[in-house]
Amino acid sequence: MLLKDKVIIVSGIGPGLGIELSTLAAREGARAVAVAARTASKLADAEAEIMKLGLGTRVLKVQTDIRDRGQCRRLVEGTVASFGRVDALINSAYVPGKFEPIESADLDDWRTTLNVNLFGTMNLTQEVIPILKRQGGGAIVMINSMVTRKRLAYQAGYSTSKAALAGATAHLALELGPYNIRVNSAFMGWMWGPPVEHYLERAAKRQGATVEALAAEVAKNIPLRRIPDDADCAKAALFLASDYASAITGAALDVNGGEFMP
Repeated sequence: MLLKDKVIIVSGIGPGLGIELSTLAAREGARAVAVAARTASKLADAEAEIMKLGLGTRVLKVQTDIRDRGQCRRLVEGTVASFGRVDALINSAYVPGKFEPIESADLDDWRTTLNVNLFGTMNLTQEVIPILKRQGGGAIVMINSMVTRKRLAYQAGYSTSKAALAGATAHLALELGPYNIRVNSAFMGWMWGPPVEHYLERAAKRQGATVEALAAEVAKNIPLRRIPDDADCAKAALFLASDYASAITGAALDVNGGEFMP
């Protein structure tokens, strides 16, 4: 088990990748998982899914808006108070922002997107760093996006926020390496799960097509000829949090079925 006896914090709990990360952490042997999201019902759903596994995993639910530094501090302090330590932080919380052309983009929406995807992520990361230093090490994993590497029209605000996060992550890896703190990124592409399913359902209605036909069009551009499942993508992120990645820091792992190859 990749995460045997570890304590993991996962932000951005919700349908799709967030809940897959938290349940997979339990499956991989984590003794405790602290789950964070702005919506309390999403935390209850995550706890229920983890409890279904019957593994005895302890769960801490902390309603958290990562834009608020105090709420981030409460999450980290609560995790330490409950479980004694933090072994890894998975930064999965994000907002997509509006999809629109740059020439007419709402830059206030860009600021909102940056405030979550960059500054909110840094809020939570800064709160956990002193804990990891005191323990003698740990792991931080940033969930990033293929859109920063393979551009998609009308996603500039989101892409810009994630590109800024990628730059900050590289510097963190450099600065925290001497403390045995590893900082890596998983760059996710298309992921089959509730968010993509809902997106394709809306697109199918607009275009008079079927979800299956649109999914097949997406898959044509992916060498594996399928849209990766969000559960499989979660495995890549948790590998970076595990001791199997003990010699890896500053890495940018592309998790997209080969759609983007550096």
